[in-house]
Amino acid sequence: MKDKKVIQKITLSAMFTALAFVLPFFTMQIEKIGDMLCPMHIPVILCGFICGAPWGLLVGVISPLLRSLIMTMPPMFPTAICMAFELGTYGLAAGLLYNALPKKKPYIYVSLAGAMVTGRIVWGIARIVLLGFDFSKFGWSAFWAGAVLNAIPGIIVQILLIPVVVIALEKANFLNNK
Repeated sequence: MKDKKVIQKITLSAMFTALAFVLPFFTMQIEKIGDMLCPMHIPVILCGFICGAPWGLLVGVISPLLRSLIMTMPPMFPTAICMAFELGTYGLAAGLLYNALPKKKPYIYVSLAGAMVTGRIVWGIARIVLLGFDFSKFGWSAFWAGAVLNAIPGIIVQILLIPVVVIALEKANFLNNK
């Protein structure tokens, strides 16, 4: 029975990685809009909720690096590397919070919000470190623009879509048999 669960999580994680790889093709037709929708974030966060924290972390780290290596988008340095930290944190935090909090609808939103805030903070820290602590290249206004203002459409999509999917999977009793 345990082997079956592991195989299921591997399979789902591979599917979420594939979704993170493919979704940008649909949203990047209009570059500014595509960047704002944050298409890779959705499958990673869902993976954290559905498969758990370690799998969400793995999918979050692998997805932007793999896409950068194969498609050269996002550019590896600093974008894909920072995204690996950010998305890995999303998957990890979503899984940890969802498993730690009561299984009630409001806590799905709390888990999602916690993951989104934590991931964005980690993205900012990674960006600062990779740019050599040069605040002229990446300061507070750049962080605010990149983490919040430019991502508002993606944040809205995540808040509207992810809880609906998680609630539907809970009702189908898919998440209760972790």
